[in-house]
Amino acid sequence: MTRSYVAVDLETTGLNPKYSRILEIGAVKVIDGQIKETYKTFVKPDMRIPFKIQELTGITNEMADNGKDGEKAVEELIDFCEDYPLLGHNLIFDYSFLKKYAVNQKLEFKKYGVDTLKIARKTLPDVKSRSLEYLCEFFEIEHQDKHRAYCDAQATVTLYELLQSRFGKQQPDIFCPFELIYQVKRQSPITPRQKVYLNDLIKYHKIDFEVDISSLTKSEASRYIDKFILNYGRIL
Repeated sequence: MTRSYVAVDLETTGLNPKYSRILEIGAVKVIDGQIKETYKTFVKPDMRIPFKIQELTGITNEMADNGKDGEKAVEELIDFCEDYPLLGHNLIFDYSFLKKYAVNQKLEFKKYGVDTLKIARKTLPDVKSRSLEYLCEFFEIEHQDKHRAYCDAQATVTLYELLQSRFGKQQPDIFCPFELIYQVKRQSPITPRQKVYLNDLIKYHKIDFEVDISSLTKSEASRYIDKFILNYGRIL
């Protein structure tokens, strides 16, 4: 069992790290069972936030636009984490986004971690849900700003400590950090030729495009070009 770790939670523009982007990062550093440091920031997504994500998180475009660049925020978080294992609820989701940003910046980010969702599945077989929101209600854990990164990270710390106190002696192995594995290839930035052609497609077909073209990767740009040609046709 680990008593020192960094609890991390992200809010994102969607569920797929290949196409979605980080909106907010929250992290809590716990050493010997005590909270020692915290980290939180909004992250510029360089795109308009989908309305359903704004409804879920309460994060507006204005809030995110005042945040840090994603590359800087992830680099700061990696420094904040040091060599401590990570803690999260459905941790591989958050790790996959962080890993993508890290790989694109050629940053080393190989981590071990503990997942409270996996622990809950093994220790709480009869509860109707194992979402962080439901488990906080079930255990009467304070969780004021649901679906906000820092508050979710704090709630995950409390949940982990509670589960550890109740089930740690009977099932110590499930509280041990395991290697986090998410395979991702480094993505090249959009090429000048792609940028020109994508801009021309958008202007020619009068497409309402709410993503900063300069922030796209080469593969993302190719995907949008193919999508626009399929839906609207080529430039005549």
